[in-house]
Amino acid sequence: MSRLRTLIERAAIPVEESFFEKIEQYKALLAKWNKIHNLTGAKSADQIDDFIVDALFPITFLPPLKTAMDIGTGAGFPGMVLAIALPATRFTLVEPLSKRASFLQFVKADLGLSNVEVKALRAEQLPSAPYDLVTSRAVTDTKMLMKLSEPFCVPGTLLLFYKGERVYDEVDETLDYKVIEAENRHYLLIKR
Repeated sequence: MSRLRTLIERAAIPVEESFFEKIEQYKALLAKWNKIHNLTGAKSADQIDDFIVDALFPITFLPPLKTAMDIGTGAGFPGMVLAIALPATRFTLVEPLSKRASFLQFVKADLGLSNVEVKALRAEQLPSAPYDLVTSRAVTDTKMLMKLSEPFCVPGTLLLFYKGERVYDEVDETLDYKVIEAENRHYLLIKR
């Protein structure tokens, strides 16, 4: 059994069997592209597996979603990984750096992900549109993420920000939020 499968099962993350084949394709593409384009700071296969589990963990507490946007997707964490795991959810991956956006577009095509749309723009450049979920990992502080997310929120939109332990320093107590703590990550879930 692969290390990644073991980690996913240990974390009780519900994914379809087809996920494992696609995520292995994604990992192979990431390893290949990362050598040339330096897409992510993760250099080892174990680090990539850890990033994938980190991206997937919110599946354990999120409701079913029709639409999701990931701001600053980078090499695919968490947006592309979530899109692979949640084929019934339409994902918009927002990544302004052209080499990363090109990689995401290549992964979309190679894996046949019809539920993914890649936008090679900054979030501020996109037209306003409602989403069920807006995610972001390692982009900026919570206050700025809230501002960037505003054009994509309607009542009931969930904001999911992947944060470290200092998340409590960034949270406005007037918000409808909860923090889900995992081993190496704090997930800030805000309801609009």
